[in-house]
Amino acid sequence: MQPLRADGDDPSRGRSARAFCTGRLGRSEAVPSVGDVDPYRVPFLFDRSHAPTYRLVNVGPERLRGVTVALLGTGLMSPVMPGALEPTEAIELKVRGERLARDALLMVRWVRPDGSDWLWRVSF
Repeated sequence: MQPLRADGDDPSRGRSARAFCTGRLGRSEAVPSVGDVDPYRVPFLFDRSHAPTYRLVNVGPERLRGVTVALLGTGLMSPVMPGALEPTEAIELKVRGERLARDALLMVRWVRPDGSDWLWRVSF
């Protein structure tokens, strides 16, 4: 397999990679447009006002299943059991660390009612 040339052409496929990415090859190979997708707003509010106790609030209209939170980087977080969050419900997180804003982040995972799995990265 040959690497893609700097001019954007892929000689092995006989077509321009630039044309593929911009959708000039026809509907079947076009990259979906933002207009083709319904936007989905992240359904959480991350309340930092009472650090080191943080709250993750479901501000969306849906019941969210399988909500899990993981701390990545430095710091310590009390364990949180995966569970469901109804609208307006919150998970309380106790997180300690010297430089959380610089050295850590939270990864939040949840499942929507339609079964789709979502991830959201949260900075301190």
